[in-house]
Amino acid sequence: MTVLRRYWRLLVGCTVAALIIGLLLTPTGDTVDNGKWKCSVAITPVAGSGEAVRVDQVLSYAAGSDVSNAAAKKLGVTDVAALVARRTVAAASPQMLEFSVTGPTSKNCVDTAAAFAEATITGYSQETAKSASESIKRLTSQRDQQQETVNKLQQEFNSAKTTDQPKLDPQLQAARTSLVKTLAAIGDLQNISQTDAVQQWGSIDAKELGGNLLTSPSRGLRLSLAVALGLALGVVAALMLSRMDTRVRTRNGTEEAFNLPVIGEIPYLSTRLRRLRDPLVVARPSDPGAEAYRSLRSTLLLTGPAALATQLADGNLNPAELVSRRLAQPAPVILVMSGRSGDGRTTTVANLAAALAETGREVLVLDCDFRHPKAHEHFGVGDGPGMAELLSGEQLPELDDLIRRTNVDGVRLITGGNSTAYPAALVLRAGEVLRRARRHADVVLIDSSPLLHANDAYDLVQHADAVLVTIKAGNVTPEQADRVSELLSRTGVPVAGVALLGTIGPSGRRKRDGLVSPGAPGAGPAAAVPSQEQRPEGPRHRSSPSWARRGQEPAHDAAGLEGEQR
Repeated sequence: MTVLRRYWRLLVGCTVAALIIGLLLTPTGDTVDNGKWKCSVAITPVAGSGEAVRVDQVLSYAAGSDVSNAAAKKLGVTDVAALVARRTVAAASPQMLEFSVTGPTSKNCVDTAAAFAEATITGYSQETAKSASESIKRLTSQRDQQQETVNKLQQEFNSAKTTDQPKLDPQLQAARTSLVKTLAAIGDLQNISQTDAVQQWGSIDAKELGGNLLTSPSRGLRLSLAVALGLALGVVAALMLSRMDTRVRTRNGTEEAFNLPVIGEIPYLSTRLRRLRDPLVVARPSDPGAEAYRSLRSTLLLTGPAALATQLADGNLNPAELVSRRLAQPAPVILVMSGRSGDGRTTTVANLAAALAETGREVLVLDCDFRHPKAHEHFGVGDGPGMAELLSGEQLPELDDLIRRTNVDGVRLITGGNSTAYPAALVLRAGEVLRRARRHADVVLIDSSPLLHANDAYDLVQHADAVLVTIKAGNVTPEQADRVSELLSRTGVPVAGVALLGTIGPSGRRKRDGLVSPGAPGAGPAAAVPSQEQRPEGPRHRSSPSWARRGQEPAHDAAGLEGEQR
């Protein structure tokens, strides 16, 4: 179901395409399925008709329009062409003609076959009788002439002398023989004209052929079948694409690809929620996505730098005491970064800042994405001078002149700015600026450029106390994730973990062994994934980040606290 939800556009496209094809290929309205029954009837010449009836002549007549029109009239059918399409006629033997008819029901099939047989028998018999009548008339005239010849020869024979009669007798006998033949032919034709020339042989043979959805008479059923086939094709295509797609989508896949723990899973947000002018934590505080960002905040507070988890005062500090405390305890800097663009980095910064502000902390957001600064759009702040001008020296050195209030209480922002300087050159002064920024808030969040697209984020890592990596489900391949993990392992900066955005439902069970933070002591490209020989026997526990072991508590206590929170 997760795969189908991911490829729902493909399913809809295949279903709509199948429906359109079905509409174009199927006739409008309901049609009749004429292939469920088949009936056969045989016709043979009547006994005694002799050579007067020939099967080829009967076949020629049966295939003519007179028989079709007579059958359609008897059945009350107006579409003669459709009726003829259901009928086939052929000579089964030299003395037998066979009709084959298909029909939607047994009765319809039998009635149609009987109508064609009856039309053929009646029509051909009438044509035979008509032809016989014309032949009788011709033979009757011939008979009369032959009778006169016989009478004349008989008179000459009677009046002739006895010596001459033998000469006339052969002529008289020949005339009488011709007359007898003509009379016999007239008698045969009279018999033919009075009876049918052909007859039905046996009964009508009917058998059921059966039907299927493809020949269904209902157009709605045929279109439903087309939709089902299109949906099935879409499901198969979605499953094939899912098998070929190696991009990271699940919690287990993310942890395996980055070799980092997933400390927060943000569910997929609808387009309407992504277009909100305020962070989701503020605009929709009860939304599951907002709760997921609060869970991410809690994990950072429990396992992050000691300064991040410091218990705040009751809020009664005057400005001088607040400045003194921040000088003594500079605010921690958390760099939020991603491997690629579109991984929800800026959205995470905005919502994490709002979630931290709910705890009473003053949060300062620095937009250091100099290529595509978007942080001001999430806080309802207009564009203007910011980090680019500050780092390039084009602006006054006082941060108060650039820090701007946002529409979220407790969150302030320094926008990305509009400097034309090359972004890579701007981060050279980032160390000094960040030291000053620590004194203006309780937490400093940095939004950076994608690590795999620009070097800006990599140069900022060394100035951060912790790094949070964001990834959008389906946006990063395992190779890209491995590259990000390799780059971070070289810096030695503690990595809090990964925030997985855009998940649909549970994305897998946490694998708790074999995950090492790149910032842990001894971590590096070779130590990122321990070999089979290097893995210790017995119960396995994920190594906690390096900053979790810098406090007074033992490492296993911090790891246990982290596991309890998750």
